[in-house]
Amino acid sequence: MPTEKSETRDITQILARLPLFVELAPEQIAHISANTREKRLQKGEMLFHKGDMPRGFYLVVFGQIKLAFPSSQGNEKVINILGPYQSFGEAAMFMDRPYPVFAESLSDTLLLHIARNAVIDLLEQDSSFARRMLAGLSMRLHTLVQDVESYSLRSTTQRVIGFLLQHGKEEAHGAAEKTGETEITIALTTSKQVIASRLSLTPETLSRVFHDLSNSGLITVQGKQITIHDMHRLRQFEL
Repeated sequence: MPTEKSETRDITQILARLPLFVELAPEQIAHISANTREKRLQKGEMLFHKGDMPRGFYLVVFGQIKLAFPSSQGNEKVINILGPYQSFGEAAMFMDRPYPVFAESLSDTLLLHIARNAVIDLLEQDSSFARRMLAGLSMRLHTLVQDVESYSLRSTTQRVIGFLLQHGKEEAHGAAEKTGETEITIALTTSKQVIASRLSLTPETLSRVFHDLSNSGLITVQGKQITIHDMHRLRQFEL
């Protein structure tokens, strides 16, 4: 994960590494950088509330951000959990409408806030930048549709297994498939309550599924450490 010492010295270098900006000319990156500001949040600090007006969009340098809907009952529905080099807020910025969700830090976090005017300037100057921005927004919409489909059609156990497989692959970077080593340990970077909300489950249901998978010998749960004993068996169990 990026650290403050290694990743926050030069905003221009950070921006130049983003897929959205990678093909821009140095002077265009410099223009974006001049209109970008750091925003530091402590764990549990609110970035914006539902109904706030956007003035740009955000990029996570390090830490985690939770996007969620509030409810009158005091509960929340987690829409996404964002980590390093993920951006958010672009759609609300373009629509010039209030944020439909709130954003809260799940850990000490460093963000970059990229001003709306700088983005509009680039859209007017560079058609390829406009295409990349549209592609990024389209991919996000596609992911949202997949989420809705998964949570509507898949069982509670399938949702949890899908979550574990996804994070297991990220942890192994494909090593399990290449080496045949199928046991992988993942560390949950946020609370089980937040994960349950992200999967459209109650915390009690998530705990029950973890317990059932443990009894089946597929995983071992120790606090926030989850060991997947056999990725292939877990994948087959999902089917």
